[in-house]
Amino acid sequence: MLSSTRTTRRPRKAIAAVAGLAAITLTLTACSSGSGSDDAETGSGDEKITLTVATFNDFGYSDELLAAYSESHPNVTVKQTKAAKSEDARTNLTTKLAAGGEGLADIEAIEVDWLPELMQYPDLFTDLTDPELEGRWVDWKVQQATTTDGKVIGYGTDIGPSAICYRQDLFEAAGLPSDPAAVAELLGGEDATWDDYFAAGATFVAASDSAWYDSAMSISQAMVNQIDNAYEESDGTPKDLATNQPIIDIYDTVVEQSTTNGLSAGLEQWSGDWDAAFQNDGFATMICPAWMTGPVEERSGGVTGWNVADVFPGGGLNWGGSFLTVPASGPNAEAAKELAAWLTDPAQQTTAFENAGTFPSQLEAQESDAVQSFTNDFFNDAPVGQIFVNRALAIDGAPFKGANYFSIHQTVQDGIKRVDVEKTDDAASSWQKTLQSFQDLGL
Repeated sequence: MLSSTRTTRRPRKAIAAVAGLAAITLTLTACSSGSGSDDAETGSGDEKITLTVATFNDFGYSDELLAAYSESHPNVTVKQTKAAKSEDARTNLTTKLAAGGEGLADIEAIEVDWLPELMQYPDLFTDLTDPELEGRWVDWKVQQATTTDGKVIGYGTDIGPSAICYRQDLFEAAGLPSDPAAVAELLGGEDATWDDYFAAGATFVAASDSAWYDSAMSISQAMVNQIDNAYEESDGTPKDLATNQPIIDIYDTVVEQSTTNGLSAGLEQWSGDWDAAFQNDGFATMICPAWMTGPVEERSGGVTGWNVADVFPGGGLNWGGSFLTVPASGPNAEAAKELAAWLTDPAQQTTAFENAGTFPSQLEAQESDAVQSFTNDFFNDAPVGQIFVNRALAIDGAPFKGANYFSIHQTVQDGIKRVDVEKTDDAASSWQKTLQSFQDLGL
């Protein structure tokens, strides 16, 4: 269902968020050698250094995990800074890159949807190519962070195989089956479709005061990620949004299901209202990539009804997944590269999965008993390890995302937000604003 990743170099078009990056590439490259000694740069000498790691949401890098690195590298102290949202991390990274790189962490986490923007400027990042690490990750994950000339700018952390998380107590109250296997069948089983999912939602909302799902934007995100070439041709050429029928159909579908059929709680993920909805029975189901299990648990203290169904509408879905990059401007690039390799080792990624549900992109970790037998107490002892292994097997590869993916997708999401969350526009007027925003991108 999903295509393989990039095969040609992306056009070097200016993106608003990273305008000016190309102009400073040489400056940053010149700074990348640093001024410290080789031992300091690699962390192998006696000189003490501090390595900073910038992440977002929750990568599963606990204080204990980072302290374990310092135990084996006594001269290295590791400090993590964590942005609340990936958008905040993106803004921080692109702004500081455009300003010359000052203030960046030694390791910067990058989310897959905005990785293609930065792939245009590989000289801003340390080449992480290492023959000893070949075969560590699923192939399509490595390809996403590899330039056409073979430079690797990021080590893969997690991937986002997706299931459906649901409130079994709300299902029971609405007279629906609540056992995970029965819920999977309710939603269509192995041949589940989006129509099946929406039909079950219509039955639920007719018998409940809760919404069926949290956000029309999250439904759109999932559906878009199941399209091979959502916004760009495989050579990076942007598609005309006004005639992009698959995207138009998705927009029309999620808006209709959310407004006319009342399935959406009308929330924006990561907002305060979204946080509160976990405590007040705001919705019964949500799109649940593996990494989402951590945020759900974090926001649902005292709520005991969550479970996970091994099913997904429309086939397999990878939503999200990130990479660790090493900015070339950092003074300790070699030491940071070593730490990034350690953090993405199967052992550490298994620990991260246990800590935060971030499903590893490493083959050895996926095949380990520690991952495959892992259960989650909060989700009523759901066998989340096996569920997300199954969901990962349903993913055929990665859809194409070029340098303009993020900016185009954001215009569509903003259009849905105006209707579903802000309720300032009807579907038609908001779509016209979306088309204007697309034109304003000047692609």
